[in-house]
Amino acid sequence: MPKPVAPKKLTPEWHHLDAEGKVVGRLATEVARLLLGKHRLDFTRHQIAPVFVVVTNTDKVIFTGRKEEQKSYHHFTGYPGGLKTRSVAEQRRRDSRKIVFEAVWGMLPTNSLRRERMNHLKLYATDKHPHGAQLGAAA
Repeated sequence: MPKPVAPKKLTPEWHHLDAEGKVVGRLATEVARLLLGKHRLDFTRHQIAPVFVVVTNTDKVIFTGRKEEQKSYHHFTGYPGGLKTRSVAEQRRRDSRKIVFEAVWGMLPTNSLRRERMNHLKLYATDKHPHGAQLGAAA
């Protein structure tokens, strides 16, 4: 009987994306592709890739067309009449990181690995972040 093979140790990789001046949807597809690990030679659909993505300047993402006025974010509290709606401008004022989070969340496959993959996404509203050591930059 053959011996069981131990899973090989995968080295984590870190990517930094600056969201300043980028369109939300195009940024989200790039982030989703990285989180899935499809760019790696050891890609497998049933495993979480050891890829971490740091996105900075989420305050400065842009929308095309009239989405800035027309798009809205919905949240249901669970109670009758509890549908809460926010415009893009209001959401950007409150927490711009959620704009990018929702876009990436919608572009990942709907399965049990989606939440864990989203834990590998680090979002920051400004250009300051604590991941300088992982990215190889001087802290």
